[in-house]
Amino acid sequence: MSEIIIAIDGYSACGKSTLAKQVAAYFGYLFIDSGAMYRAVTLFALQNGCVIDGKVNEKALVACLPVVHLEFKKEAGIPRIHLNGRDVEDEIRKGQVPNFVSQVSAIKEVREKLVNEQRAMATLGGVVMDGRDIGTVVFPNAELKIFVTASLEIRIERRFQELKAKGIIVDKSEIAKNLNERDHIDTTRIESPLRQAPDAILLDNTQLTKEEQLKWVVTHVKLLLNKNLS
Repeated sequence: MSEIIIAIDGYSACGKSTLAKQVAAYFGYLFIDSGAMYRAVTLFALQNGCVIDGKVNEKALVACLPVVHLEFKKEAGIPRIHLNGRDVEDEIRKGQVPNFVSQVSAIKEVREKLVNEQRAMATLGGVVMDGRDIGTVVFPNAELKIFVTASLEIRIERRFQELKAKGIIVDKSEIAKNLNERDHIDTTRIESPLRQAPDAILLDNTQLTKEEQLKWVVTHVKLLLNKNLS
């Protein structure tokens, strides 16, 4: 076996997607951003009357799911999420999407639809996917599972810098509120709650640079690949 599935789970703003993209690029694997998929469905909900008075109307959204079509298309070698034929990669990172994505991702029917699509994308192996239930639900048999965490202070700063780089200035107290709410929803929801798989390796990247955490993961991947070849 020369190619494996790498599942990366963890909390919001831990740098999961950045790490997954780096690992995928290093090994020439397919990167699947599961978070972008849930954000895209959230954007659809916001734009199609499925969010009323600050709450997601589950019944209305579930009824619309058959007409929600997602796919990744590469631009300059980087996968970008498309919703019903339109590139929404940038749009899903701003506005009200971050405030409702945890509500949307807690809906059973939404998770079932996206899990099936994620599994279909990875049928040939050689995949890196990040999210919150990749190693526990989507790919419970993934050859390598990594659970990423970091201190709340570091996560707030990373999200602040991420938004700032996009020209979006948000008060750090608002970011902290959003992250705390998402953590609570993600870890307590009934459908596929965020938790570390028993066989996942813990990566606390609070004090690590992007280069250092990439090196850490590459080392584990190479050890596994070499073991499989022996």
